[in-house]
Amino acid sequence: MLALSLSRRLLPTATRRTFTASVLRLSASTSNELLEGERLIEAKLVERFSPCQVKVQDVSGGCGTFYAINISSPAFAGLSVVKQHRLVNEALKEEVPGMHGLQVFYDF
Repeated sequence: MLALSLSRRLLPTATRRTFTASVLRLSASTSNELLEGERLIEAKLVERFSPCQVKVQDVSGGCGTFYAINISSPAFAGLSVVKQHRLVNEALKEEVPGMHGLQVFYDF
């Protein structure tokens, strides 16, 4: 409660509103409903790698410029992380130019 009280006095109103909006957006992204960009990326990865498991999450706050991907596929077995990442970049070559960043976590 003290921290909240201090933040109200120390942070301008506009900053508090931005933070609140971010918190709401993060809560919405934890639902099972995928955003359009997440669905597109997931579909391309499923088509290309036939993964056992794949999870795509827009971690940019909903603007579609930064994604975190967790993918588990036998296609990555025995490959270095660099080669795995190149395969994913190749599969998403049409989407990557519009992205600010991409985190990919692999498993096989």
